[in-house]
Amino acid sequence: MSSGLALRADPAPILACTVSRNVHHFDLLIEDMEAELGNAWGDLSFAEARSFIHQPGAENLEFLALALTPKDEGDLGMIGELIKAAKARGVRSILVAHELKPASLHELLRLGAEDFVPYPLSNSALHDAITRLRNQTSAPDMPQVHPVRIVGEHPERNTQAPATIAPRLGGKAAVFAIQGLAGGTGASTLAVNLAWELATIDKQKSPSVCLIDLDLQASTISAYLDLPRRDLIIELLQDARNMDVDAFKQALLGYGGKLSVFPAPPDVLPLDLIGPEEVEALLNLATQCFDVVVVDMPHTLVMWTETVLNRADVFFTTMERDMRSAQNAMRFLKALRAESLPVEKLNFVLNRAPGLTDLNGKARVKRLAESLGVKISTLLPDGGLQVVQAGDEGQPLCEIARRNVLRKEIARLATGLHKAMISEFQAKA
Repeated sequence: MSSGLALRADPAPILACTVSRNVHHFDLLIEDMEAELGNAWGDLSFAEARSFIHQPGAENLEFLALALTPKDEGDLGMIGELIKAAKARGVRSILVAHELKPASLHELLRLGAEDFVPYPLSNSALHDAITRLRNQTSAPDMPQVHPVRIVGEHPERNTQAPATIAPRLGGKAAVFAIQGLAGGTGASTLAVNLAWELATIDKQKSPSVCLIDLDLQASTISAYLDLPRRDLIIELLQDARNMDVDAFKQALLGYGGKLSVFPAPPDVLPLDLIGPEEVEALLNLATQCFDVVVVDMPHTLVMWTETVLNRADVFFTTMERDMRSAQNAMRFLKALRAESLPVEKLNFVLNRAPGLTDLNGKARVKRLAESLGVKISTLLPDGGLQVVQAGDEGQPLCEIARRNVLRKEIARLATGLHKAMISEFQAKA
């Protein structure tokens, strides 16, 4: 990376520049610029860019990558003038937006920016944006419209369960259940991505993984993995006590040839449609066939919550830093203790946890844990818009945003669980 381009002479042509307050806050952008352009790019401040765009050294520029944060929203007029000046010189602009308001993005696109990508950058986001710019004609493109995806609308996607469904690690199956203590706390997101990370954790010998969606009223697993709905599931759940292994395997759907999914029914059903006996039978079948069973639970306590809690090795409960989560956690703990259930299996997961430099947020988390009398063991950062994008696209985060901070933390959690499983299997061998 070069800097201070307006002040130095360099015989190598500069094809692009990043423009920001501090490019080192955008480390993924630096990596991608170097991967795309090698040394043929530079970094400028906004003031330097306004001067450089009019100098002879800018004659080879193809584009500016404007790296913007909410701190830059007060300078939209100046940034807009830079975009206009660049466009007058035939230089295009890509907005690399970190938590920028939609209204600000719209204003800058209206002023002449050709494209934008959200930050943190997904695997090929910048490469795709540069390719689009280079393929564009002189006429401006119409804004790209993404149609709403209907679940299961991609017939070319293989939804067959993996060809071989059997334990691979030679030990007792592990059961991980996940329940949200309030709506929108990321329970289903954690379930999908944890299951996928475990299913792909080892290129040579990953565990066989089954993801079971028991959220009968607000199920999202099928949507998050773009799997079709199946009426057959209703009958199988009601008759789970009589279901054999072959029938269970036929009910499974597959994702990516590595993950098996027992989906929720297509219709909204009462939570008492199944009881403890049916859930026990379903878990028995799943643990016979797989090394790992991940269960996505409903937000509500039901008759069979006790069944899953007793079978689970770890029971993850997701929450946020708000009063509803705190109160629901207190009520949840009180209900479990009143029935003498194993609360030691609970692993409290804080979604949208504060960052390393958010000292006030960390202090609030500490007070929350102390008031509940628990340890918040897992802190998941805010994954931003890429989490929504992954759900809309019907893919795990790893597939479209491998470097997303939330994906990295879930991968770290999966690695810890996998190591614990291996150690336990080896100890029993």
